[in-house]
Amino acid sequence: MALDTFEHPIYAQRKYFVQEVAGLDDVFDFLDEWPQEKRDVTYEVMLDACRKAANRQLPASVVAANFSRFLKKNGKLADIEDVPLHLRRLSDRNVSGI
Repeated sequence: MALDTFEHPIYAQRKYFVQEVAGLDDVFDFLDEWPQEKRDVTYEVMLDACRKAANRQLPASVVAANFSRFLKKNGKLADIEDVPLHLRRLSDRNVSGI
């Protein structure tokens, strides 16, 4: 079962690409790949928040906000300009695309 998705995706700068993080599943995957030597208190707090959100003890929106801060603190928050236009989710478009 897929975990909650975020209202707006977050873009994480990886070594060779920009990764779209759209929900809790993606955050768990990102944190699982986080280098062991960089797993500090901030990492542990982020992981704990994800677990609480997965158990419906914390809203996914709180995890999204904290994950953005986590990425920014670690220099991994991608600027929206780094993301190709065709890969951005345009949630404000209506069904007809107009």
